[in-house]
Amino acid sequence: MLFYDFEVFKYDWLTVIIDTDERKEYDIVNDKDKLLALYEKNISSIWVGFNNKHYDQYIFKAILLGMDPKEVNDKIIVEEKDGWQISNQFNKVPMINFDVFSSKSAGLKTLEGFMGSNIKETDVDFRLDRKLTDEEIEQTFKYCRHDVEQTIKVFMEKINDFNSIVELVKAFDLPMAAMGDSNAQITARILECEKKSYDDEFDFFFLPCLRIEKYKAVLDWFESQRYEKGTKPENPYMYYKQSFSIDVAGVPHVFGFGGLHGAPDEPVHLKGALFHVDVNNYYPSILIAWDLLTRAANNNRFSEIYVTRKKLKQKQLHAKTKDEAKMYKKKQMPYKTILNSLSGAMKDRGNKAYDPRNNNCMCINGQLMLLDLIEHLEAIDGFRLIQSNTDGLIIMIPDTDEAFEQLDDICYEWEQRCSTDKCQILLETDQIVEIYQKDVNNYLWTGFDGDMERKGAYLKELSPLDYDLPIINKALTEFMINHTPIEQTILECDDLIMFQKIVKLSNKYDYVEHECGMPRVVTTGRRRLKTKHVYENRERYTYKCYRVFASNDLKDGRLLKVKKGKNGEKFANTPEHAFVYNDDITDMKVPKTLDKQWYIDLAMTRLHQFGI
Repeated sequence: MLFYDFEVFKYDWLTVIIDTDERKEYDIVNDKDKLLALYEKNISSIWVGFNNKHYDQYIFKAILLGMDPKEVNDKIIVEEKDGWQISNQFNKVPMINFDVFSSKSAGLKTLEGFMGSNIKETDVDFRLDRKLTDEEIEQTFKYCRHDVEQTIKVFMEKINDFNSIVELVKAFDLPMAAMGDSNAQITARILECEKKSYDDEFDFFFLPCLRIEKYKAVLDWFESQRYEKGTKPENPYMYYKQSFSIDVAGVPHVFGFGGLHGAPDEPVHLKGALFHVDVNNYYPSILIAWDLLTRAANNNRFSEIYVTRKKLKQKQLHAKTKDEAKMYKKKQMPYKTILNSLSGAMKDRGNKAYDPRNNNCMCINGQLMLLDLIEHLEAIDGFRLIQSNTDGLIIMIPDTDEAFEQLDDICYEWEQRCSTDKCQILLETDQIVEIYQKDVNNYLWTGFDGDMERKGAYLKELSPLDYDLPIINKALTEFMINHTPIEQTILECDDLIMFQKIVKLSNKYDYVEHECGMPRVVTTGRRRLKTKHVYENRERYTYKCYRVFASNDLKDGRLLKVKKGKNGEKFANTPEHAFVYNDDITDMKVPKTLDKQWYIDLAMTRLHQFGI
């Protein structure tokens, strides 16, 4: 396995390639023959990079083909073309590429920041209209090497994604070239999909299992959005943006073409007879049960994968040891990947599994089936809906045997009505001890078995690749789970990385300025006086990425993103007084200049948003 990265200038190119199997590093500058020899030696190896599927592989191939890498670079970056659009000659250079970057991940520098690594950038200008000096080449190698090493670190954090694809390639005897495919593309390969065109994208239909009366207005709205086969809306993009709002069980809901969302307008904090009613493998189950699998598929593997994953999950649940359970969970991953990828593939025009009508049928009926369930659960005297989302509900009922038996009976009847002989659609009902909910996208609940589920930017489970203001996340979760005071969690923490805020300058702005020096204190207002610190001095930065901390030193002002000719704007969720530290902080302790009170105030503000 080889990890690589390219840097391209007008008159020079260079690459750092690290062979992790042989533990060798190759630094190549302007030497096509050396690059070709290394490529031919490793033609059957896996080449790993960050965004290499979109960029680096085409620079690599362009050099081997004798093309100007700078021209290819500019077509990709400046003209925003995909590599395959530039030349079909690239197909003559076979490479097995695995891209660590995904559409859901941040850029490499941001990920490096999350991991606490050095995020300084090279001072060598990529727009230089001359050859690089030896010193500039050496500096560029230094930063290129750093990015390759960081790509390896990111790869190791995402090793399960790689292993899952390896297992899929093995299990379904796919060509090694599939290693460079997305999960959706691999799914289409496994199902042997054949690209087809359809003229019935908007001619969706409703399933016969539905029993909706009280909220028939929702079904009527979807019916009004139907277009007969061969016809379509004038603007399909805006068509899919439409939604329908209605109160269901006293809770505001929004129905649309992307899913169901409902939650009370006010924050929720509750204990009692709370239940998470979740549909097990909802979309895959609907697809199989009601013959909504992509019509482009040429085999029945999806159903076989569904059954295999279900058996492995049962073995995981009944495992005798934690290690055994972990093993079965790991074995499920490749199959889970396929089950979860098909629905997205069915809406992707570039995917061979493309079948938008069946995707619409799945998504619309999935919402209506949950609406159906809510309508029937309202028969329970004292029923309260806490939230609805795409594949489940959180509800509260009276803490009585009678109410629970009603809940069980209604869920069972719904399961029987919505299932078919091809696949059962089943509900999992987990009791909740306590829930904190800001809205449908931000909540935390704990279960009787010690399980915890949390969602949203404030409370999501942290990982080394998503480590932004982690002390705030920890303070909130510690309060909600263990009732630990916010101040205690923050004041007792001494690891600097816990207080980092990573920000990145977007292409909409030209540079960054940091207010500095002793400020003037300006007072405004008559009845209620406000003080403001005005800084005469600003330091300009040219980096894209910054690691920001709250400062108790008045000489540190705001960090601003600036458009030429306009006033700077403070980066979101950064303090009025901040310092920047872009070096490695993995083992650093909190300095005296860190303003912990700013973090306490921010955590308290967010806690109030949960109604506390």
